[in-house]
Amino acid sequence: MGVDIEADDRALRFSRRERALAQMQAHDLDVLVLGRQANVRYISGAPQLWVVGTRPFGPICTFVRATGEIHLNSTWDEGIPEEIPHEHLYGLAWNPMTLIGVLQNITGTATAHRVGTDALTPTFATLLPMAFPQAELVDGEEAMRAARRVKTPEEIAALRRALLVAEEGLARGVTQLEPGITEQVLAGAVLEAEAAGGVSTPATQDAAWVTSTEHPWRRAAGDGRVREGDLVALSAGVLADGYVGEVARTVHVGEPTEAVRSLFRRRDDLWGRLIDACRPGAPASALLDAYAHAGERLPAMPVAHGLGLGFDPPVVSPDLRATADSEILEPGMVLAVTGYVWEQGVGAVFTRDAVLITADGAEVLTNAPLYGEAAHA
Repeated sequence: MGVDIEADDRALRFSRRERALAQMQAHDLDVLVLGRQANVRYISGAPQLWVVGTRPFGPICTFVRATGEIHLNSTWDEGIPEEIPHEHLYGLAWNPMTLIGVLQNITGTATAHRVGTDALTPTFATLLPMAFPQAELVDGEEAMRAARRVKTPEEIAALRRALLVAEEGLARGVTQLEPGITEQVLAGAVLEAEAAGGVSTPATQDAAWVTSTEHPWRRAAGDGRVREGDLVALSAGVLADGYVGEVARTVHVGEPTEAVRSLFRRRDDLWGRLIDACRPGAPASALLDAYAHAGERLPAMPVAHGLGLGFDPPVVSPDLRATADSEILEPGMVLAVTGYVWEQGVGAVFTRDAVLITADGAEVLTNAPLYGEAAHA
């Protein structure tokens, strides 16, 4: 694992900006003022430190369509791409008027007619017109979402690298699974393998749990120890070079009963329907319909969500049925697809994979075995 802070690969940076520029033109935006970290990384290609957690909007990255220039909030040069010169960097400031002064000095801001922001606070809603005196302030998140929802080939390569590390973590958890081990030790084994693979930032720390035989979508009550006959879910995820990779599997401990085998067969049927639903031109709601066609109850969480620099559109949830009906799948979209089946007295089989929508169907990007009725720990 390297210790230097490096910018994203040049081809990756420029392919993302091409998509962003196309969407700026489509949405008639002269300037984008971005504060959300995923959007800042998408445009700048520069990893930023000390940004964990929620914080109010601030003008972290400004992207000018006419010149292609990027101005970035950063207090050092390390990890800054070569095409962003030192004079385009500006430091943190407690006084928001200092940031407005920075924006006023950017070429093109004084004559911009439409400026998009990916968020806004009452303070900056008042102050930004000072930096863009001739501009209409509009929602820029719509353009960024449109750019990010379809991945470039370079982004798909980055996602594959993240998924590979997540799969290594999952595999380690499977090898450690045996009666008597605790959920905490299993989770530690997954996270340790991810760190050994070069990624110390997990996408989730809840990496292992015994599924409940009494209630769907819950972990088993008790002391957290794995016992013979348990169905144990392992969920590995990493944030590698800004991209999220996720994979999840369920493994049975001991010799499976016919009830357990039946549950895995139900998962296989559902999973086949989910993958078949991932085709270009289909509505995202086809993933919800896959559960109905398989005779399975919809889970309490999204059936699918876009993967990329964090979560990307769409979010396919039974609570957002109208949105799922209107969202059409396109080639280049990458979805984290979730399969979940549960049986009273038996437990749950939980599966998650990254699926790429292709021109003629779908490609599962993860290579971990599904673990079926004949697979057990």
